[in-house]
Amino acid sequence: MKLKKNSGSIQDREKREEGNRASPSSPGQKEKMAGRNDSGASEKKSNEATNDMPTFNAENLQSNMKIIYYSRTFLSIIGGVIAGILGFTGFTGFIFYFLVMAITSVGLMAKAKFSVHSYFDSWNRIILDGFLGGLMSFVLFWTLAYDIVHIF
Repeated sequence: MKLKKNSGSIQDREKREEGNRASPSSPGQKEKMAGRNDSGASEKKSNEATNDMPTFNAENLQSNMKIIYYSRTFLSIIGGVIAGILGFTGFTGFIFYFLVMAITSVGLMAKAKFSVHSYFDSWNRIILDGFLGGLMSFVLFWTLAYDIVHIF
């Protein structure tokens, strides 16, 4: 699965839209359009400040969140099976889970090329989201693998 770029600015979007528009048919129209704004520099500064606000594509953000949940769930299942096979019990198993989740977070940040704000709206999305849902899967497969290998 591939992460999708999510953010940009309003100014970037407007530049893309201007590039897609047809150019004026005569040079006179271009001069008229360029000279049309007589309102002053204060309005221009306020427009520039509002144009620098980041925007997020909801579809890309949702797709990236699905990737995080799938990755955490998959690695929780694999980690639970490994913990059960190795015979971890008690706190050592939970410490192993936290270690697996830390490695998962670093891997997700590396997949985002450590520019998290290009793909997500905050660092918490990568570090914390899906953490407890993965814990339930980890415990389920940890106990299953432990029972199969060490009890039966």
